[in-house]
Amino acid sequence: MKLLLIEDNLAMQTTLQRSFERRGMQVVLCGDGHRALDRWRASLPDVVLLDLSLPGRDGLSVLAAARAEGLTTPVLIVTARGTVGDRVLGLDAGADDYLAKPFDLDELEARVRALARRGGGVRATEPAAAEFCGLRSDSASGAVYLHGQAMELTAREAALLRALLARPGHAVTKERLSDLVFAGESDVLPDAIEVVVYRLRKKLAGTALQLVTLRGLGYLLEDGS
Repeated sequence: MKLLLIEDNLAMQTTLQRSFERRGMQVVLCGDGHRALDRWRASLPDVVLLDLSLPGRDGLSVLAAARAEGLTTPVLIVTARGTVGDRVLGLDAGADDYLAKPFDLDELEARVRALARRGGGVRATEPAAAEFCGLRSDSASGAVYLHGQAMELTAREAALLRALLARPGHAVTKERLSDLVFAGESDVLPDAIEVVVYRLRKKLAGTALQLVTLRGLGYLLEDGS
């Protein structure tokens, strides 16, 4: 597993790097907000650990830019900003999990492995898709592009769209999509996938693509032009 640690505190960097490397993980370090996106693109990590208080560029800004660019790597925010409001801001910006400092290293590792299983499960079960109506996915980064422009998607929306893009014009069951979108999560409500479908459908409005519901069968992606 490759972990990108975006943290400017050198003592924290050293502690976490040693801890994760002892657990068999590869750790890539970045301590500057301005360089974070470049390091993210270059390293293609399985999970990103992101501090919010960074020099040069705030962590929330880094995260929002990454998601807007189509980088769908699972992100765990690790920060001293532990209020409910801060958690909401982080999750709304595209984070997958949030852990306030100080924290237990065993809990941190468990959360990292859970996120890696979720992201890895999606990549491992999705075949590469050909371009469809100007839509294509990048198997290396997980980004989804429409007419060459990265779509602004959450990790779950991107996972759903990649799953449908793998079989355009063919129905994919709700159960199958749930397994891909919520891989590794055990407390998912039966209709949670419908919320992701609703949000993705809104983002496809105005394009030639239609996300169609087939009652009793699932969902499919089709050319609506």
